[in-house]
Amino acid sequence: MNIGQHQEQGAGWAATRAWVEKQLGDGERIESVERLVGGWTSTMRRLDLAGPAGDGRRTLVLRSFVKPFYLRHAPGLLTREADVLRLLGPTDVPAAELQAVDPDAEHCDHPSLLMGLLPGRIRLDEAAAGRRAALLARQLVRIHGLSVSERDRPRTYQAWTAPDRVRLPEVTDRPHVWQRAVDVIRRDPPAHRSCFLHRDFHPGNVLFTGDAEDLRISGVVDWVETSWGPADLDVAHCSTALALLHGPDEGMRFADRYAAEGGRLSLDPAGHLYWRMLDALAFAPDAEKVAVPWRESGRTDLTAPLLTRRLEEYLEALLRRYG
Repeated sequence: MNIGQHQEQGAGWAATRAWVEKQLGDGERIESVERLVGGWTSTMRRLDLAGPAGDGRRTLVLRSFVKPFYLRHAPGLLTREADVLRLLGPTDVPAAELQAVDPDAEHCDHPSLLMGLLPGRIRLDEAAAGRRAALLARQLVRIHGLSVSERDRPRTYQAWTAPDRVRLPEVTDRPHVWQRAVDVIRRDPPAHRSCFLHRDFHPGNVLFTGDAEDLRISGVVDWVETSWGPADLDVAHCSTALALLHGPDEGMRFADRYAAEGGRLSLDPAGHLYWRMLDALAFAPDAEKVAVPWRESGRTDLTAPLLTRRLEEYLEALLRRYG
């Protein structure tokens, strides 16, 4: 989400800035604003604050939905994220501290949420990809293990594709792979045990600090899609992202890493395959949606042809193992 940044020009957010200033402490002021790059759904700003006489510095992050599609869904998305951040506050999950939210843009130029800045940065490079994946698996097990009262449970998960909505690549040497993959999700969802899901857990939404043996997860961000559903679905989403970022082998290893950390997945191979395919096919045909922020974050090698090939090889590997 925040691998890079450029100087904020101030256009189109005057009302939002005024709202932010009302949330600050006595004597605090906004000293500088920078636009964070690498996000897809929303505009992210880093706000550096200074207290009276320039002391008492702290930093906040402002999320604003500006794209038409997300504007329509902003009230639900931002209200959900605000509720989740409150819920996670007393837990050991490294989530941002909620400061304020204006989900209906009653005061802001666009629907917005203000939160604390977490330490660290996203890391999408190939170096130490396996080590990071192991930490991702451990963190996801902890998220799924959260005890949530029935009253505080988020909404039931929503599927992001369906057999009749899957877009297939126009050119492929393996059309049978795609057809078999689509056929896997031509059924009712398998029986499953539900738990607390991040629902968009992948390397682009996790912050790291340190290197080598000191490498640590310092933050998990972007809780707007938080849901209640099968752990297999969160594992599937991160697996697909790893396959696209680092190749099919890394994507195939993630479920094993998750299980090794104590995570519980479906014991039925066909059921597990359903969730893996339901997620992977939502990226078809070329995963350009995720590639845009990843390329902005430095992975310029992730071209559409490369992503299409990796996704196809990943589908084939899933069918070999679980089909």
